[in-house]
Amino acid sequence: MQEIKPRAMRDVFIEALRVKMAEDELIFFLSADFGSPALDKLRELYPNRFLNVGIAEQNLINVATGLALEGFKVYAYAIAPFITMRCYEQIRVNLAVLSQIRPMCVNIIGVGAGFSYDMSGPTHHCLEDLSIMGTLPNVTVFSPSDYSSAERYVDETLKIGIRYLRFDAKPLHNIDAEEINVKNGFRVVKEGNNSVIISTGFMTHKAVEYADTLKTLDKNIGVIDLFLPSDFNYDALEKVLNTYDTLISLEEGIGKAGGLDSKILHFLNSRKLLKSYTPLAMQGGYSFEIGSRESLHEHFEMGLQNVIRVLKGHNG
Repeated sequence: MQEIKPRAMRDVFIEALRVKMAEDELIFFLSADFGSPALDKLRELYPNRFLNVGIAEQNLINVATGLALEGFKVYAYAIAPFITMRCYEQIRVNLAVLSQIRPMCVNIIGVGAGFSYDMSGPTHHCLEDLSIMGTLPNVTVFSPSDYSSAERYVDETLKIGIRYLRFDAKPLHNIDAEEINVKNGFRVVKEGNNSVIISTGFMTHKAVEYADTLKTLDKNIGVIDLFLPSDFNYDALEKVLNTYDTLISLEEGIGKAGGLDSKILHFLNSRKLLKSYTPLAMQGGYSFEIGSRESLHEHFEMGLQNVIRVLKGHNG
């Protein structure tokens, strides 16, 4: 069997969206001077529904809002830390606030989630977006772990609503798991015995890697991919977690600051679930060391040895 090559989420998503543009003349794509091979083809086919606003993310959101108010289904595309933090006020006022009284369809596509641009340093690491975008009412955060999940979410983005699509920048393999169920907001990747890792985005790949390694040590760890950290089904997740006593979360985000760990803690508290829960996330400030993604995980104590330490602590 021929091995399927890894692919970038943005390319697969844009290719699927390009097909939709042939059927729906209301789809409009905006870019903040940021491209990709897939986007070149989209721009060539639909020049009247593509606009590059330049390096101006704040204006990107303003233009997206205006188009959406005229009935277009808008996609605003840029590097993740810039399209979230540089224009946060525009997103809050123009989209989160205004959409509550003027329903519209705007999809903010941020490429470079977490440590995607690992060698570019803290200016290009996007570690705050899970927290700041997840705190906005009327905004859904979509944090896929592979390109097939990104592709399957295209239909959802054509509906009325404000969404932030948190894409990894690197080509990644698909994860062998059940297909995404948008209503649940998560999918079970691996079933385990007493312990489970809940992860989002790229860290689901690491969770699978850790679980596979631990299986050789006779530890059967489950893995859950939480791709809608802002809007998952509490009833469905509670049912899945009933068989687990120990929970570990993995995120390329800032810990104790409203990200994945805060969403899980709120869920556990609201359901009065008594679980041993340990979040593993970035702590203690930014890293100015230039290195691989894995070295950054080790620096912030998010690696395999830290997962093993948590499991040993729970088992005594």
